[in-house]
Amino acid sequence: MADVTKEQVLETLKTVRGPDLEHDIVELGMVSDVFISDGKVYFSITVPADRARELEPMRLAAERVIKEMPGVKGALVTLTADKKAAAAAPAARPNPPHGHAGHDHAGHAHVPQQPPRAGKIGVPGIGAIIAVASGKGGVGKSTTAVNLALGLLANGLRVGILDADIYGPSMPRLLKISGRPTQIDGRIINPMENYGLKVMSMGFLVDEETAMIWRGPMVQSALLQMLREVAWGELDVLVVDMPPGTGDAQLTMAQQVPLAGAVIVSTPQDLALIDARKGLNMFRKVEVPVLGIVENMSYFIAPDTGTRYDIFGHGGARKEAERIGVPFLGEVPLTMNIRETSDAGTPLVASEPNGVVAGIYRGIAAKVWEQVAGKSQRPAPTIVFE
Repeated sequence: MADVTKEQVLETLKTVRGPDLEHDIVELGMVSDVFISDGKVYFSITVPADRARELEPMRLAAERVIKEMPGVKGALVTLTADKKAAAAAPAARPNPPHGHAGHDHAGHAHVPQQPPRAGKIGVPGIGAIIAVASGKGGVGKSTTAVNLALGLLANGLRVGILDADIYGPSMPRLLKISGRPTQIDGRIINPMENYGLKVMSMGFLVDEETAMIWRGPMVQSALLQMLREVAWGELDVLVVDMPPGTGDAQLTMAQQVPLAGAVIVSTPQDLALIDARKGLNMFRKVEVPVLGIVENMSYFIAPDTGTRYDIFGHGGARKEAERIGVPFLGEVPLTMNIRETSDAGTPLVASEPNGVVAGIYRGIAAKVWEQVAGKSQRPAPTIVFE
């Protein structure tokens, strides 16, 4: 059977009427770029921010007609709210009904000047959500996130991890998980699991070598769906491995989700610290507590002689934490074991739980949780998926 094409998808979507009931959603320009991989179709529908909940049936109709297409194995269709979409979707009534959640976010890559919106929608069953971030790539953030999550687990908590890097997901490899997640009633996704962690990543939905060519709104929609439409169950904490930088994924999490706090990962050298400050300042601007800084690749101890080398300098992250008044969470050395176990999908905290480095990660996890547990957590509202 021939592969389904973008043109065929758009032609099928012309059967779905827009909010005005006169024109279809393609004609109204409401459909984002269509992405197709391994028989699965991904796209979002742009709607007015104040009508996202009301227009959920339209999203369901679009998802249904695409799933019925020959050659389509599945569809991920989300609503992307945009105030500019009001012209394409005139309001029918002033008060949308309550009872189910829609997505309310715009595809901007800057931090707005107005204060963050109150009443961010939480995830039922999850006690706290922690973001692990860095200002740049290559500082070992994902490895830190995995071992932090396993450290929290080793300290007696129920833990999940969300891979928020849409373009470069790494959790399938770091946690040695393969295959596709199953769905409940064709809608809610069951997370994957290994080492006692519940895990969700775009890497489970798209082939490893597939290039994700998505604009901001699609990234935001996919991220929120992986967060809110996954059967996480009861978790004490969900660790979110953020992509490097201060782009769409970071702003989506900071502005749309009630984060308990953020952990910043850096290496000791000045260039990494400059970028780490950018990430830290972004979270502060959107009023997300910074739980502290981790200095990764802090030092190297030669395995043959035991001599210590400060390859990237040393102590820069600790000094930065003291300068800006945030906790310093710990120093993680640069070791062959961390690299080898990360590549093999056997993280150190799981594979060598009694080792020195695993103890460092567990100590960092304890410091993070001590702060999170001391903050009052608002109960999350009930979300009904249709």
